[in-house]
Amino acid sequence: MRLKDKVILVTGSTTGIGEGMARIFTREGARVIVHGTREDAARRLVAELGGPDRAGYVLGALDDPAVPDKIIAAVIQQFGRIDGLVNNAAVMTRGTLDQTDVALFDRVIAINLRAPLFLIKAAMPHFRRQGQGRVLNIGSINSYCGEKTQLAYSIAKAGMVTMTKNLADAHAREGLRVNAFNVGWTLTPNEYELKMREGLTEGWPTRVPKSFAPYGRILSPEDIAWAAVYFLSDEAPLINGSILDLEQYPMGRNPPREST
Repeated sequence: MRLKDKVILVTGSTTGIGEGMARIFTREGARVIVHGTREDAARRLVAELGGPDRAGYVLGALDDPAVPDKIIAAVIQQFGRIDGLVNNAAVMTRGTLDQTDVALFDRVIAINLRAPLFLIKAAMPHFRRQGQGRVLNIGSINSYCGEKTQLAYSIAKAGMVTMTKNLADAHAREGLRVNAFNVGWTLTPNEYELKMREGLTEGWPTRVPKSFAPYGRILSPEDIAWAAVYFLSDEAPLINGSILDLEQYPMGRNPPREST
């Protein structure tokens, strides 16, 4: 088991990529703290992961600046330590420049960038006490530019890249490792429903053009989770400040359209 007895908090883990990571991490021996805003979903997932001996949950809306401290305190209360933090929770609110107002921008930044920073800050005293800590930030290939309707989201994810490198450099000598994934198009329940609302039809993941999915499908939460296992495990003791693109094209999700 590659994560045996490690206590790992995964934010935004009652569905999607976070849920996939929670399931794989538990399979690899970790004790996982599930986070979300819906208690019914969190309780159900904890039961499926093996109950209170293997998993716990914390609730909290990350746009509340008081929540990061409360989340880390709850993790310590439940398991007495924290070995890994995965900043996965995010909100993707569509908006072009003309559609982005102060309220939209502030909420996206608060959830996607401010909360991850202050979760790390809240966890640092515990990482220092233990002599090591592992942080994995789940970003997006949109951090490089982003689509025109993902302006605030793309800005937040670009900030996550800089935050990752800054903290990795600043705290390496304290035993902290901070890395990030820039994730490409991933099939989650929320993504499936979003594309349906935007006009695609039932079963659309089986018909994704090869210009987006040359290997026959888009990424799954499990693809992300297995990569995360390596970065959080003892197999990567010197990997720090790395930004890994998890995507089928080096250029991200904007390949040439002539081939389908």
